[in-house]
Amino acid sequence: MPTPRRAAIYARYSTELQRDASIEDQIRACRTQADRQGYEVVKVYFDRAASGASLMRPGIQSLLQDAREARTFDIVLAHALDRLSRNQADIASIYQQLQFVRIPIETVSEGEIEEMHIGLKGTMNALFLKDLAKKTREGLRGRAIAGKSAGGLTFGYRAVRAFDATGERIRGDREIDPEEAAVVERILRDYAQGRSPKKIAEQLNREGVPGPRGGSWGASTIHGNRERGTGILNNELYVGRQVWNRLSYAKDPMTGKRVSRMNPEEEWEITEVPELRIVDDELWQAVRSRQGALISKGTRVPVGDRRRPRFLFSGLMQCGCCGGGFAKVSQDAFGCSRARNKGSAICTNMRTIKRVDLERRVLDALEHHLMDPGLVEAFCKEYTAERNRLQDAALAGRGNLEKELARVRGSHAKLVDAIVAGIPAEQVKDRMLALDARRRELEAALSSAPASGPVRFHPSMALTYRDRVGALIRGLGDAAGMEEAKEALRALVDRIVLTPAAEGEGLTIELHGALAGLLRLATGAKALTQARMADTPEGDRLEGIDSIGELVLVAGAHNRRPLPQLRCMLA
Repeated sequence: MPTPRRAAIYARYSTELQRDASIEDQIRACRTQADRQGYEVVKVYFDRAASGASLMRPGIQSLLQDAREARTFDIVLAHALDRLSRNQADIASIYQQLQFVRIPIETVSEGEIEEMHIGLKGTMNALFLKDLAKKTREGLRGRAIAGKSAGGLTFGYRAVRAFDATGERIRGDREIDPEEAAVVERILRDYAQGRSPKKIAEQLNREGVPGPRGGSWGASTIHGNRERGTGILNNELYVGRQVWNRLSYAKDPMTGKRVSRMNPEEEWEITEVPELRIVDDELWQAVRSRQGALISKGTRVPVGDRRRPRFLFSGLMQCGCCGGGFAKVSQDAFGCSRARNKGSAICTNMRTIKRVDLERRVLDALEHHLMDPGLVEAFCKEYTAERNRLQDAALAGRGNLEKELARVRGSHAKLVDAIVAGIPAEQVKDRMLALDARRRELEAALSSAPASGPVRFHPSMALTYRDRVGALIRGLGDAAGMEEAKEALRALVDRIVLTPAAEGEGLTIELHGALAGLLRLATGAKALTQARMADTPEGDRLEGIDSIGELVLVAGAHNRRPLPQLRCMLA
C-alpha cells in the first residue's frame, strides 16, 4: 500500500472581513479535502488578524521555512489561493519557492494550483485589494466629515459602544476619557511652564503613568512633529478641531514597512468637534508660543524643524544596557537617549563619553586592532574555500550552457543545409526561428556567467587596510576631503556598543566592523561596491556569486560556511 502524501494546512483571517472562527472553518474544510484525497495532515499553520497584502506573517514564514529545510510535508492545502496572499507578487513568490522544493499547492476552491491560477487569481486579488482600499477610504472620509473617529483612538478619548435601531454597531463615536484627559492637560501645562518633553516623560514614567499604547513615555511621543501634527503637543483634536487625511501611508515593497507622507493641505478634511475639547485656547496658544520660541543657537532654525548635525559616528552608537541609541547630551558628550528621554525605569545607563575621546578611541581601533592579522587569516581561509565551491558550481553551469549552445548552432546549420538541398523553407521555418531564439538566450546567459576563477584575498591585506585607514584619518584634517573621508570611515563601522565599565565610571566600547566596507577598503576592489551584508545568528555568511568578484552576504543562508566576525573591544 503506497504511503499517503503528507499535507500541511495554511489558514488566515483578516480583521477587515472575517471573524476569528474563520480559522477553524478553513482548517475543517481543508481536513475534509485531505480525507477525500487520501492525504495525511501532519501540520497546521495559521495567521490570525493578518492582512493578506503582506508576507510579514509568522505563520506563512514558518511554512516556507519548513518547506525549505525540514521537508516534513509534500503538499500545501488552503481553503483558497487568497488565504496564502492577496498580493500578486507575493503569491507568485510563494508559488515559486514551493515549486523549487517540489511541493505543490492545492486549495478547496481552485484545486491544484498552476501558473494560470497565479496569473489570473493574483490579478483578481490585487484588484480586490485596490477596490477595498478605495471603498474603505471613502467610508473613513464620511466618518471624518461627520466628526467621528476615522482612524486609531487618540490618547485622551475612549470609544462609545452604541447600536442603531436594527442592532448594528455604530462605529466612530468617542468621548473624553477623564483620566487620560487629565494627563494630556498636565503635559501641555508643564510644557507651557517651561519643562522639556524629556523631563515630562521621565516624571510620567517614574509615576507609572501608562503611555498611549500602555507602555512607557518618550520625549518624541510628547513633542512629535509640528508639520505632521503628531505628538501630544500638536494634536488639534484637544482643542476640538479634527484634521483628517493630513498623512497618507504606503507600504514599502522592499521592506514591508508602512511609510507616511504628507498630503497637500487642500486634501485635508477639517471638522469642528467642540464636544471633544480637552484644553482651552489660552493653554493651547501658550504651547504654540513656546514652540515658536525654541530656536537653535547655532542654526537659528526652530528646534522641531532642524536637522541634527552629523558627527563622525552619530547614528552608529548603541547602549549596551537597553539597546537604545547614544546621542549628543551636552555640547561635547554623548549619552544613552532612552535613559534621558524615558528615565531610569527604562534604562539606568547615565554615563557619558566625550565626543573627542570616543572618536580618538574608535579611530585608533579601526587603524590598529579591528583587522587583526590572525582573524583576517581565518577569514581569508574560509572565504576562499567557500568562494571556490560556489565558483566551481557556477563554472559547471557555464559548461552546460556552452554544450547546449553548440548543439543549437549545429541543429540550425543542419536545417540550413536541408534548405540548400531542396527541402521547402516553409517546412522548417518555425523550427529555425525557435533555434535562433534559443541561441540568443544562451549567448545572453553566457555573457553574464562567470568565466574565470575567483579573486582570492590574502592575509597581508590587513597591512594594506591599515595604510588606507591611516590616510583616511589624516584626511579628516583636510577641509577639501573631510566629508569624503568621514563617509568612508563610517562605512567601516557596523555599530559601536557602549556599556558601563565593571570598574570605574567610564564606558567600555565594543566596535563591530561592517565586513563589506572593511574588505572593500582592504582590497581596493571595485567589484565589492555592490556587496550586501546582514547579521545572522551564526555570523555573516557567504551565499553566492552574482558576477565575477562580487561578494554577497545575506541573512539566513543555510549550508554555508560562517565567516569570522571582525570586531574588537576597547577598554
